[in-house]
Amino acid sequence: MPEFGALGEIHVRRLAALAPGATRVVDKNLGNYRRLGLIHLILPQATIIHIRREPMDTCFSCFENDFGDHLAFSYDLGELARRYMLYREMMAHWRQVLPQERMLEIDYETIVGDLEGSVRRLLAHCGLPWDERCLNFHATSRPVFTQSQAQVRRPLYASSVGRWRRFERQLAPLAALLQESAG
Repeated sequence: MPEFGALGEIHVRRLAALAPGATRVVDKNLGNYRRLGLIHLILPQATIIHIRREPMDTCFSCFENDFGDHLAFSYDLGELARRYMLYREMMAHWRQVLPQERMLEIDYETIVGDLEGSVRRLLAHCGLPWDERCLNFHATSRPVFTQSQAQVRRPLYASSVGRWRRFERQLAPLAALLQESAG
C-alpha cells in the first residue's frame, strides 16, 4: 500500500488532469466529512472549510433534492435524521483531532448575513488575498457540476434560511428526531 504522501501525490495528479492549470480545487462532496482524517493525512496542507447550516434547513435541502441512488438515505426522514446525527458526531471528532489551523468553520446563516466579512475570513484562512470578484461569484463563467449549479448563477439570497418552516407540519417527525438526538 502506498504511503499517505504518495496517495496525496496521486490525488493531486488526478485533480490536475481534471482541472488543468488550476491552482486551487474545491471539493464539495457531501460525504467528505467522513474522510477528513484521510484527507488530512494525504494532503496535510489542505484547508478544510466546514460550512455549518441549521440542521432542519440542511436536512430539508437534502430531502428535496434528487440525488438519484447516490444519496438514497436522503429520501427517508428517519434515515436522514440518523445520518445527520452521525455527521454531527463525526465533525465533533474532527474538531478534537485535526489541527485547528487546518479547518475553518463558518455558519451558512453568517455568510448570508455578512457575505463580505465571511469571504474575507475564508480567504484569510486560506492565505489568499482579497478579491472583489468573490462578491460577484454568480457572474463567473466557469463550469459548475454540482447539485447547486443553478444557485451559483444567482447573487446570494436569504430565502433558503428557515425555508423548512413552510413545511413544518410535514417535517415534524424529522424535527422530533433531531431534537431528541441533540438532547
